[in-house]
Amino acid sequence: MRNIKLVVEYDGGRYDGWQKQPARTGSVTVQDKLEEVLSKMDQEKIELVGAARTEAGVHAYAQVANFKTNTPMKPYEIKHYLNRFLPRDIAVTEVSEVPERFHAAFNVKAFRYEYRIGIGEVQSVFDRKYSYYCFDRLDVKKMQKAASYCIGKHDFKAFSDNKRMKKSTEREIFEIDIYGDKKEVLISVKGDDFWPNMVRILVGTLIEVGRGNMEPEKIKEIIESKDRELAGETAEAKGLYLAECIY
Repeated sequence: MRNIKLVVEYDGGRYDGWQKQPARTGSVTVQDKLEEVLSKMDQEKIELVGAARTEAGVHAYAQVANFKTNTPMKPYEIKHYLNRFLPRDIAVTEVSEVPERFHAAFNVKAFRYEYRIGIGEVQSVFDRKYSYYCFDRLDVKKMQKAASYCIGKHDFKAFSDNKRMKKSTEREIFEIDIYGDKKEVLISVKGDDFWPNMVRILVGTLIEVGRGNMEPEKIKEIIESKDRELAGETAEAKGLYLAECIY
């Protein structure tokens, strides 16, 4: 069988995340929509593997997925077919044939997420569904200092909403870049992996630092405490984007 790799862009606003959820009736995910079209294309049941399990409402610039197929279609034909029949809020930007052993989830080495924060005097009507609007001016330098305490390998239990987490909550963050202008602040976070809501809780905590409600050094204390109650609120999903899957 052939192994086909996809790079997918999507607006997650109306989906219950990336991964299909068989136990939840009525849920619609990005994976559901892609598998539906692929199965019609191949006239066989297709199981798609995604690199990242983005949460409900989270967007993606470059989700990576792969599937096995017997189709004789060329990669560009698969791409054209998918983009013809997928809903307009999902687009396949790249299609390629990869070695049989390639696995989108198991082979990925790191992920990079971006979070958009609107800070202009008036919220943009065009960005309201795709960024979090902050009514306060943010001190980017303080946020950058706070973010520096997160770099490296740490136990990020304080940034996890799952209180019953049995697996290790230790993760490594390689870099956090924070920059912006008069209208927007962008936070880019690159790490080896992220638990559900981890990036959004981290962003929510950095926003509290930027607002002046928390000193940058507090981040170090929060990490060491492993106490979710000390971290900031979970930032809204609509501002988060899966920007890159790194292999």
